[in-house]
Parts: sequence; structure tokens; C-alpha cells
Amino acid sequence: MSPTNDQRSPQPSLTERRKAATQLDIARAAAELFAEHGPDGTTAEDIAHRAGVALRTFYRYFRGKQDAVGPLLAAGGDAWRALLADAEPGADLRLTLETAVTSTLSAPGDHGPEQLETTRGLLRAARDDAALRAVWYRVNQESEERLVPVLARLAGEEADPLDVRLAAAAATDAIRIALEVWAATDVPATGATGSPAVLALRCLRELTGGISLLGGGGQGAGRR
Repeated sequence: MSPTNDQRSPQPSLTERRKAATQLDIARAAAELFAEHGPDGTTAEDIAHRAGVALRTFYRYFRGKQDAVGPLLAAGGDAWRALLADAEPGADLRLTLETAVTSTLSAPGDHGPEQLETTRGLLRAARDDAALRAVWYRVNQESEERLVPVLARLAGEEADPLDVRLAAAAATDAIRIALEVWAATDVPATGATGSPAVLALRCLRELTGGISLLGGGGQGAGRR
């Protein structure tokens, strides 16, 4: 049975949706400018001007220019957690994770490949920018923390909390490592070899092979 409305997170208010839209506009402007001039050649004023907002509005949402791309880097994690949130509890959790990862990273929609290419550009820029790398790592840490309750619901009340934490960490790192490896290449965003979806699926299977909750290390060992 799917979660009821009472079990789901409350829908964001109009103010919250407007805030998120503004943050995303600023994030896109920052990503465009980083691609054109690099983080060192871009200022907060440049980003605010490109996004069509006042500088004070920029600083209302972000501490610095590198922080501004956080919403873009977090978008993929948000999308795949939403897929998992719609999954049925009690189903094969490994298959559920693999399906969600593959679907999210297969560049669905008209803008999917473009979004992945934007992520590639940001990850390449992060290699030489410690502040941008810190944003990337922070986004992944936050994504992992938000994934834990989603997986706990899918796994059921009897699941070992340690197994749930391990599964969330492994799944998050699988996507992170896949994107980092792919970003260092010129492989297209889609395809049967070397694409983010293919790499993430391989990473997920390697990293979760010993997690009993996902069928590794002995069936049912993750149940208390």
C-alpha cells in the first residue's frame, strides 16, 4: 500500500515554492557562469545580475558563490528519493533501489541530458575549487541523511537500523562515485557503456553486496 497523505511530507506552501524557484534560478545562473568563466572568474554580483535578482537577495539564500549551485547538485537526489517514496513497502528493496537509480540517471525528460552535462561541468570545476568540492560533499551527506527514513519505511519496522543506514550510505556513494567517474570522461549522458546510469548500477551492486537487508551476506540476516 502506498503511503497515505498523512504519512507523506506536507506539501510546501506557495512562499516555499517561490523561494525554491528563486534559489534554482540563482543556481542555474551560477552554473552557467562557472561554465563560462570558472568559479574564480565569477562573482556573487555576476550571478545575481544573471539571475535577475538583487545582490541582497542572493545573500539571503546563499553564503557564497559556490553555495549557489547546491540546489542544482541536489536535484538528482531529490528526484530519486521521490521515486523511492512512491515505492511499495515490502517489495524487493535491492530491485527498488536499482530501478530508482537507473531511472533517475538515464536522463529522462527533455532536459535530462542537459542537467547531467551541467553536473559534469560543475564536478570538473570542483576538482580545482575546494569550496565547490565542499558543496558537493555536503549535498551528498544531506542526501544520505534524507534517504534513511525513506529506506526505513520501505524496509519495514523489523529491519535492522544499522542495515538501513548502510544501505543509504552505499546507495548515495554509488551515485556520487558514478557521477564523479563519468564527469572525468567525455562519455555521453546516455548509452550502454560508461554512462551515469550504467556506472551507478555497477557501483550500487558492488557496494551493497554484503548488506543483508539487500540480500547480501545471507538472506534475512538484517532482520531482528
